[in-house]
Amino acid sequence: MDKKSKVETFIGFAMRTGNFRIGTNAAATLKRAELVIVCNSASENTKKEADKLARKFRCPIIEPKVKTLEELTHRENAKVMAIADKSLSKAILSNSEEDFIARN
Repeated sequence: MDKKSKVETFIGFAMRTGNFRIGTNAAATLKRAELVIVCNSASENTKKEADKLARKFRCPIIEPKVKTLEELTHRENAKVMAIADKSLSKAILSNSEEDFIARN
């Protein structure tokens, strides 16, 4: 069993506390989001929708380099994830230099 990264652990915490939405439509229902994660295997249209969400919430958007969002969340066909918890989002961003790319 390979060792989980800190970011994977923080994503797991967000999922356990329920401070997340997976999917563009589900994420759009949030009142606020602190971070948007878009999968590296997502289509260009999905990436554009994720960019729109990040602009709507005025939050950063990141993309995993190595693993897919499906592997990080253990949810089938996960392409976009929004995290609403501020402290978990900060923790993910501060530990994401190696495995994630910031999208603008």
